[in-house]
Amino acid sequence: MEHSYYWGDTPEEEYYTQQGIISTKSYYTSPRGLTLFTKSWQPPPSTRTRGIICMIHGYGNSISWTFQATPIFLAQNGFSSFALDIEGHGHSQGLKAYVPNVDLVVDDCLSFFESVITQNPSFQNLPVFLYGESMGGAICLLIHFKKPRFFKGAILLAPMCKISDKVKPIWPIPQILTAVARFAPTLPIVPTADLLDKSVKVPEKKIIGMKNPTRYQGRPRLGTVIELIRVTDLINSRLSYVDIPFIVIHGSADVVTDPEVSRELYELAKSQDKTIKIYEGMMHSLLFGETDENVAIVRGDILKWLNDRC
Repeated sequence: MEHSYYWGDTPEEEYYTQQGIISTKSYYTSPRGLTLFTKSWQPPPSTRTRGIICMIHGYGNSISWTFQATPIFLAQNGFSSFALDIEGHGHSQGLKAYVPNVDLVVDDCLSFFESVITQNPSFQNLPVFLYGESMGGAICLLIHFKKPRFFKGAILLAPMCKISDKVKPIWPIPQILTAVARFAPTLPIVPTADLLDKSVKVPEKKIIGMKNPTRYQGRPRLGTVIELIRVTDLINSRLSYVDIPFIVIHGSADVVTDPEVSRELYELAKSQDKTIKIYEGMMHSLLFGETDENVAIVRGDILKWLNDRC
């Protein structure tokens, strides 16, 4: 029997039952023929579903480990959540942590989320929200640009709207890497700090994060980094085009993605309905890596934002 992850030795299905939710997993073939691992976390049939959350994880992460604590919480509060491991991550097809074209990942996510909504008649009249962590937050904004009226709102958790100068290699390394990437884009040689160490505050939770069997532990691949710089530069130049209702959430002590850029997003976005929460002293992993008390504060703010819009 497959065992669950950071919640101990309880078998996975039994754990979901104990949590009072239903979870399923399957594989989805994207329009470009990529096999992607997907999961859902839903309230039990006796509970009315209040909204749909379409979730996207961050770089190097996956949906089957610490990430799913959030959709479990949301399902316990009446929201059905759906997520997929993006290309090269988790149990999905692709070279580990290699994302050569984020635009194709956007298409993968959008086609999966649209299939979820269209194949479930009971979802037709429910509000649909985007949710993205870090790189996933950037992908949410790109999805919004591509399909501006499909989603009712977005929850952006420490979104990667720009690579932080604190983790970006200094000149002339990026210029050298860009040249090498043309010939060897999959090389895992980009010098950067351990992102897990920079993201997670609580020491015991760092250990749990390291035990993720699908976590990518190598250095970032050249092609992925070049592509993320391209995409984040694009998003950073288009912050004023954002007009979806959103809540952007960041820790003031985040050195992986820059809270100042989230402030810029909040100030420049033309959304009529926009909220920002900057948590003093919190780091990048807001919904796992912080103390349980801090995690509860962030969860509570997300749930309140959703409740106010459902």
